[in-house]
Amino acid sequence: MDVFVQSPAARAGAPTRRGLSSRLAALLPALAAMAYPPLLQGFHAVVAAPGDASSTRHLKALLLLLGAFMAPGLGLLLTLRSAGEMPATVLQRRARQLALLSVAAPPLFVFLAFLLSALGHPVPEIWAWWGVWLAVGLWVAAAPRADAPVPAPPPGAWRVTHGVVAAAVLLYVGFHLANHLFGLIGPQAHAAVMALGRKVYRAPVVEALLVALLLFQVAIGGRLAWRWSLQRLDPYRSFQVASGVYLGAFILTHMNSALVSARGLHGIDPDWAWASGAPTGLLLDAWSIRLVPHYALGVFFVLAHLASGLRGVLLAHGINPGTVNRAWAAGLAGAAAVSAAIMAGLCGLRIS
Repeated sequence: MDVFVQSPAARAGAPTRRGLSSRLAALLPALAAMAYPPLLQGFHAVVAAPGDASSTRHLKALLLLLGAFMAPGLGLLLTLRSAGEMPATVLQRRARQLALLSVAAPPLFVFLAFLLSALGHPVPEIWAWWGVWLAVGLWVAAAPRADAPVPAPPPGAWRVTHGVVAAAVLLYVGFHLANHLFGLIGPQAHAAVMALGRKVYRAPVVEALLVALLLFQVAIGGRLAWRWSLQRLDPYRSFQVASGVYLGAFILTHMNSALVSARGLHGIDPDWAWASGAPTGLLLDAWSIRLVPHYALGVFFVLAHLASGLRGVLLAHGINPGTVNRAWAAGLAGAAAVSAAIMAGLCGLRIS
């Protein structure tokens, strides 16, 4: 029997090739994030083209929009895939953190537009976006494969505080989402409900407290996400962390858009017309199309994140894990349904 004996050079080359492939794989979320704006631009080019109502055009537009959603979706998938692994090296940790960051690509892209506008558009938007993700990708690619120290999990007090603050802002979040559902009836119904709510949450003391609580929630949530990103996690916790990263970026971006940009700098009331991109609409405007994934995933992740937090509370109180996990899955399905309904209203669907 012939015996194959691997040469020393070949044995040395195998780990090198595996190391190179692992570094390239770690960069996939950055590449997906870089593809996010061109996919949105491609969707707009298809739907804005005059005179073509063919099914092929509709299918192409749908695939491009789904592709845009899959840019953050890939980051979520890779985060869940690495859930059971302990990121023991610097490269593994940075790769997981890059995947988590890419989940938040939609709100980060919206914030970049505001930042470039405030700076007077010194560079084209797409160049700035690609430059940011190229820099982050290089930060990951340059990571050593050396072992990293084993970190401690987040303190229990952080998690409890995060949950208590979430309960405090839940009334506002619930009202805000319900208000958007009235958009399915029409802008007038949305405005009437919003006028009632603003009597409470637009009161100076209440608004200042609400802003402070949201900022505090983002700060402590960011600390939790960073600590959890260094741990071996189960898929449920990984999803909770990823949804929290998205929400942190979404809350900051949405508050900036409504409070700083709209009300503060331009004197615009952030009403239904502002949110829906009137008069052109979210789907047909070259700039506003970015708000479709931004809003849709924002609604989904806020409800899914709450469902994930509730799952942890129920398990801590001894509820049967199978029952809890089924309730969690139902919560995610409900979050997707609410998100789809709100986006349908924002994009023009009306219930007669």
